[in-house]
Amino acid sequence: MRKSGMKTILSALLIICLHLNGVAQQLLQKTIPSLEITRQPLSEVLEILSNKGDFYFSYNSNTIKKDSLVSLKANNKTIREILDMLFKPYFEYKESGNYIILRRVPVKLTLITNSSLSEDRYYSISGYVLDQQTGSSIPYASIYEQKWLASSLTNDKGYFKIKLKSRYRNAALTVSKEFYEDTTVPIKPGYNQQLTITIVPIETFENTYTVSPDDYFAPDSITLITRSDSFYTKYTYRKTDSVKVEKTRIAGLLLSAKQKIQSVNLKKFFVARPYQLSFFPPLSTNGRLNAQVVNKFSVNALGGYSAGVDGVEFGGLFNINKKNMRGMQAAGIFNLAGGYVKGAQFAGVNNTVLDSMHGFEAAGVGNFVKRKVTGWQVAGVYNYAADSAKGVQISGVVNVARKTINGVQISGVINYARKLKGAQIGVINIADSSSGLHFGIINIVKNGYHTLAISANELMNLNVDIKTGTKKLYSNLMGGMNISDTAKLYSFGFGIGHYGKISRHTGITTEISSQYLYRGSWDYTNLLNKFKLNFNIHIGKYISVFAGPVVNVFYTDQQIIINKYHKDIPSYNTHRFSDKVTGWIGWNAGISIF
Repeated sequence: MRKSGMKTILSALLIICLHLNGVAQQLLQKTIPSLEITRQPLSEVLEILSNKGDFYFSYNSNTIKKDSLVSLKANNKTIREILDMLFKPYFEYKESGNYIILRRVPVKLTLITNSSLSEDRYYSISGYVLDQQTGSSIPYASIYEQKWLASSLTNDKGYFKIKLKSRYRNAALTVSKEFYEDTTVPIKPGYNQQLTITIVPIETFENTYTVSPDDYFAPDSITLITRSDSFYTKYTYRKTDSVKVEKTRIAGLLLSAKQKIQSVNLKKFFVARPYQLSFFPPLSTNGRLNAQVVNKFSVNALGGYSAGVDGVEFGGLFNINKKNMRGMQAAGIFNLAGGYVKGAQFAGVNNTVLDSMHGFEAAGVGNFVKRKVTGWQVAGVYNYAADSAKGVQISGVVNVARKTINGVQISGVINYARKLKGAQIGVINIADSSSGLHFGIINIVKNGYHTLAISANELMNLNVDIKTGTKKLYSNLMGGMNISDTAKLYSFGFGIGHYGKISRHTGITTEISSQYLYRGSWDYTNLLNKFKLNFNIHIGKYISVFAGPVVNVFYTDQQIIINKYHKDIPSYNTHRFSDKVTGWIGWNAGISIF
């Protein structure tokens, strides 16, 4: 009984499925009793059919002119017959569930139309590349033989001609064009041939929304959402390759228009070769497809343009890589990599990396990395990491890490990092926030330590100090004067200090400084070195008072006394180390603002 009951249920389900399948396959056979249209837009005609037949239409709006006016009269016609009146012979109809899909009829592929055996070392293949949906010619499409690296471009009428060596026993042509699917056609080796190749456009959608990244750099994937009246579909597009290199100014000057078109068309085609010898793009042992080849060893007399390096590359003037460089690269003027660099780069002027750099790079002028840096950057003028840097940046003028520097920046003038985890050594050091150390004359930390101090001591009754950096280590620009008609004295100097917190409202600062004292003449050296220990009391959010002892060591070779300037420094409690060096314990007290 159980087996018999189970068979009955399965039979019933099978009958239902067959019935539903039959219904789903008969949309085009539905009869519309009466339909009369006079000069109505095609989009409205399709909507009327959809309502009368109780189904959905699906079509690419780029292939159907929705605004074209239609007039027709049909009585007791099937939906297929009505569609034939509207679209035949240019469209075909496919059923899928409760949808009728309208598609252009593909152009039939015409292969060899004329062929003759070639008696030369080369045979030629010529013909046209067409759009499979419209039949129109496609200009500037790339045609290439993947194995033998021969290539050509269609002209503005879609015509191409390519030569291959007769000794190759097998060959196939691949056609690539932006916004079209790649198409490969096998050919008959050794024969001159004429053929027509059709390629299929990639489906595009109207009302497409792109969810773009918040950051400066494009992520590894983006999301596309296509919407219609009653539903949406979500797609994820992942990067495979780009044409970032070709968009740079220097590549725009050095590369031809055909090379740029090839790069756009051949985004997915890359091969590896053991070596390349090049004079100047595109004169290379890899031919016109040199930009699609990753080389183990590459020598470029003037300059080279390749897909990448997985070994060693030398360029007399320049090296341009579309993708990654792994190994070592050296050029007389510049290196340009569209992907990442893992290894070492050396250039007489500039290294540019449009992704991340892991290793060591040195340039006479500058290094530019558009993403992260891990390793060393050494340059005569500048180093720039558009993202974070982990390692060492050394330059003659400026170092920049747009985000975090986890390491050391050493420059002749300016260092900048949004967030410092390490050390900056330069004349001017700038950071938004810092947990590291700054060694410079001016240290600017947006969320750090910055104070204006006004004080007096045993020598001068007015001193102004500007302290910037972090509490761990700050710099101190100093200026002072003794306001007096009979004992004038002026000073300027520099120091470094540290602030240690005792409690919420108290702290201790320790400072080391050196000042030049002007005593009426610039012909002498008067150098005052100090060690300060100040006790600070905060009396508000932005104001504190301080006082403490000072250890002074004074060097002077000025023996004469100039009228109205300070005579003895100081005039009490001094310890003489030599004729020119004295020392004493002094004091200072004042107020800090900010």
